[in-house]
Amino acid sequence: MLRRIALALLAGLIATPALAQDWAPDRPVRIILPFPPGGSTDLVARILVDRISRGAPHPWVVENRSGANGNIGMEAAARSAPDGYTLGACTIGNCAINAAIYRRMPYDIERDLVPVFWSGSVMNVVAVHPSVPATTLPEFIAWARANQGRINYGSSGFGSSNHLTPELLNGRLGLGLVHVPFRGGAPALQALLANQVQVMIENIPTKIQAIRAGQIRAIAVTGRERDPALPDIPTFEEAGVPGIVVEPWFGYMAPRGTPAHVVAGLNRALNAAIADPEVQQRLRGLGVRPEGGTPERFGEHVRSEIARWREVVERNNIERLD
Repeated sequence: MLRRIALALLAGLIATPALAQDWAPDRPVRIILPFPPGGSTDLVARILVDRISRGAPHPWVVENRSGANGNIGMEAAARSAPDGYTLGACTIGNCAINAAIYRRMPYDIERDLVPVFWSGSVMNVVAVHPSVPATTLPEFIAWARANQGRINYGSSGFGSSNHLTPELLNGRLGLGLVHVPFRGGAPALQALLANQVQVMIENIPTKIQAIRAGQIRAIAVTGRERDPALPDIPTFEEAGVPGIVVEPWFGYMAPRGTPAHVVAGLNRALNAAIADPEVQQRLRGLGVRPEGGTPERFGEHVRSEIARWREVVERNNIERLD
């Protein structure tokens, strides 16, 4: 009798690591999206969620919870139960730049969250309303200098990469562009289409359909190389403005305390989705470079970006928010 009990206990100990390795959600996983629908972060998340949900017994869901440049949604994710059923969408803005821009943050990336998955990277593209008399970046720079204080640029919020990039250009080139922040990339795009703002330096996926339809005019991208989705649009360096390279990125974080085997299970599901050829095609068609890989790879990237943008904010004396 004692021998049977000992064998049963031993079997249980042996089985535990195997079960941990095979963790998979047994109810819907929620991704809190800290921005409105229609922007790049939203588009990428919905493509991945759609693919995962096709083969899962319980569909994953996206919940848009915008405000405070992504801080409201990310705080909600950080305060959620660390059980693998809530993730927060992490971007260059709410996971890297905000820490440098805000004097007080409602969450700390290192203390309150753990990396799960790096979904993709993009470039920003400079796009202008068709009424703007510029078809190249040098023409736009000359026009902006001649109209200082009268040209508005839209962004997805104070502290976003599409806010800081124009400010870098203002400081370096003396453009005098006026910032008009919105609650996300999609509302800012609508303002550009309506000529309420004249220029916008935003993620390619947010604007690519409007560019292809001729509703707005693309004149430069912020990557090191041209984007395959917009092969005719030059980089800043090619257009004569070196040293401007901004490649926003997207990924997912879980609340601190989420068990390692749960993080591994979520990472495995997301990597399987992003490896699907259809998903790859859809992302690349939007101008997104699929990333993937381990949680550690994403964590290292986030840490390096936090350090980079803190230096940018300090070096350019960009105003901080309370």
